[in-house]
Amino acid sequence: MSTFTATKRPRRVYRNLQFPLLLTYRLPLAGVVSIMHRISGALLFLALPFLLWLFDLSLTSELSFERLRGLTSNFLVKLTLLLLIWSFLHHLIAGVRYLVLDLHIGLGLKSSRSSAMAVYAISLPLTLLAALRLFGAI
Repeated sequence: MSTFTATKRPRRVYRNLQFPLLLTYRLPLAGVVSIMHRISGALLFLALPFLLWLFDLSLTSELSFERLRGLTSNFLVKLTLLLLIWSFLHHLIAGVRYLVLDLHIGLGLKSSRSSAMAVYAISLPLTLLAALRLFGAI
């Protein structure tokens, strides 16, 4: 008489890779910083013609500079500029973090998490200061 024990194979799990991906999967903070680094870089790249046009308006003549001042008094333009400022600051600070990681400094789990928190601890207050300046509170 042989004893045959059936082993259950684990059931397959089908992942839903639709929109709420970040809501169903809990990424570590370093993963969120990585995704936001890519998004901010793409946003800066796509906004480059707009930023160059604004730069051109600021330098061409006094009349075009006044046109720029009138354009940037619009709330939606200020909000767009604030988004681009955040994008620049986040991309810059996360880029410095990745340069340090490329030097094999801070590769441990604890130090990686703290450097990811530092990216937000530096970029968000700087963005807040820029928002206060941009919207005239300072």
